[in-house]
Amino acid sequence: MAVDLNVLDTEKRNENSKNIDVLSTMEMLRVINQEDRQVALAVEKALPAIAQLVEEAHRRMMNGGRVIYIGAGTSGRLGVLDASECPPTFGVDASLIQGIIAGGYGALLRAKEGAEDDPVMARNDLIELGLNANDTVVGLAASGRTPYVIGGLDDAAEIGAYTGAVSCVHNAEISAHAQAKIEAIVGAEVITGSTRMKSGTAQKMILNMISTSLMIKYGKVYQNLMVDVQPTNKKLMERAKQIIMESSGCPYEEAAHFLEASGNNVKIAICMALTGLPRGECEEILSRNEGNISKAIRSIKKENALL
Repeated sequence: MAVDLNVLDTEKRNENSKNIDVLSTMEMLRVINQEDRQVALAVEKALPAIAQLVEEAHRRMMNGGRVIYIGAGTSGRLGVLDASECPPTFGVDASLIQGIIAGGYGALLRAKEGAEDDPVMARNDLIELGLNANDTVVGLAASGRTPYVIGGLDDAAEIGAYTGAVSCVHNAEISAHAQAKIEAIVGAEVITGSTRMKSGTAQKMILNMISTSLMIKYGKVYQNLMVDVQPTNKKLMERAKQIIMESSGCPYEEAAHFLEASGNNVKIAICMALTGLPRGECEEILSRNEGNISKAIRSIKKENALL
């Protein structure tokens, strides 16, 4: 049966760009830029659903769960991109947030036509990851109707994993297969059906929000600093010292001392700089507070107040 793509928000023609092929370069860019301004506002309207997903994903993550993005084409690539940036940014294991794309990693560089239409393939991909009930599966599909994604969400629900859907259309089909229904309605694309544009931007913004919020709640951020940076080269060693200086107010020489004394663990070094406690005590306090520096400092102040 033929699918009427015209009913999808992502497939409609954009009245503001109908003559884009005859515009000057600057006029063309202004049209694209004007349309892009709508993206953040569309994402803003989806914040409650994004928050719902983050809260539940975090709860499961603290019980050993993972977050798995699943998508096809541009959506799948964005999921893999966001997941791949978490280990170097936040110092987490690559298994904590993962992205899978229809057709496998080869589809990142070369489109594999037809892969998105196979719902069974998603089941096999999730089985390979050892999906379990503590995990969260986030389906990504700008059009909101990709069979591969729907199959993955249904399989995840059967296992008991939490499910979320990210799309750019009203009443998306994938929303009916997920618990957290995130729909960012960005409107018709500048180039009809080219969802790598506004829809892709919206999805990237949402994924950035999901992963960043989860990492903050996971204790990977103190104030607004990345405190689990891995100082594996000279540049990162200097960045680590700068983070210690900015978070504690200590001078460079002391930051270098705390970093060395902590065994090159930035969070422990910050705790030592802020509290004056030795490495072992800071390790213990951070462990009791799920590695969260803010919680650790509050617990120390509370204990001192009781003395």
